[in-house]
Amino acid sequence: MSKITETHEEAVTENPWRKLNAFTDARVGLGRSGVSVPTSHLLAFQLAHAQAIDAVHTQLDVTLLSKSIMEQDWAPDCAPLELHSRATDRATYLQRPDYGRLLDEASANKLEKYKAPSSDAYDLAIVVVDGLSSLAIEQNALPFLKELFHQLDKTSSPNWNIAPICITQQGRVAIGDDICERLNANCVLVLIGERPGLSSPDSLGLYLTWQGKVGLTDAFRNCISNVRPAGLNYPEAAHKAHYLLTEARNLKLSGVKLKDRSDDNIIDHDNEESSLFLTP
Repeated sequence: MSKITETHEEAVTENPWRKLNAFTDARVGLGRSGVSVPTSHLLAFQLAHAQAIDAVHTQLDVTLLSKSIMEQDWAPDCAPLELHSRATDRATYLQRPDYGRLLDEASANKLEKYKAPSSDAYDLAIVVVDGLSSLAIEQNALPFLKELFHQLDKTSSPNWNIAPICITQQGRVAIGDDICERLNANCVLVLIGERPGLSSPDSLGLYLTWQGKVGLTDAFRNCISNVRPAGLNYPEAAHKAHYLLTEARNLKLSGVKLKDRSDDNIIDHDNEESSLFLTP
């Protein structure tokens, strides 16, 4: 009987589309081994699938995140508020999205003492939500907030009156509207762990809403997605968020009426003579 000397590389039939992997994380041109996917790619897929499941089910360490925020030189004077949605556990959160859109009674009561008077509303409420990936919050929330606060402090006039940062467990995007309304804030920015993909279990999403209140639809929000080192980096994400926040405050609107032109270096203004002004 002849000795088998065939190597792993020789056993795999390469796909000419494999070169596209240099431009995307998608699984393109994997090749084949016989009639099957090569073992290395199959194992990589199974690992990615397991990481996505872990991202969904791993609980966010709220205490550690709150402590880490307070240690930053950009942190507000008030400690972050630890809140919870009406979804009592992860199973309920996954099965009842509506419970994740509203605060539980204890959290709602906690916000009462921090509510701004009607004559002096907060300019901005920042809400950090575990969402569908606590990993995204753990890895990306702090570095993004550092960039955002740098831009808010250095380039904004007038200054921003910011509500205490709210860290919310078992929350959906719309829970930011509930918090915004209860705090009496003009605008809310929600940082939330996005639904994990098989190449991105750590993707952070940003959702901005002007005068958020319970019952608003996604048409009233602006979204910045895939914030992470392998996606939209922190300085670029903060630049986009700062642009949209500034425009939302100037125009008093958000959502489909507010266009992201941050890359064009122009700012919209609701002006009878001209709607476009070049930024310096």
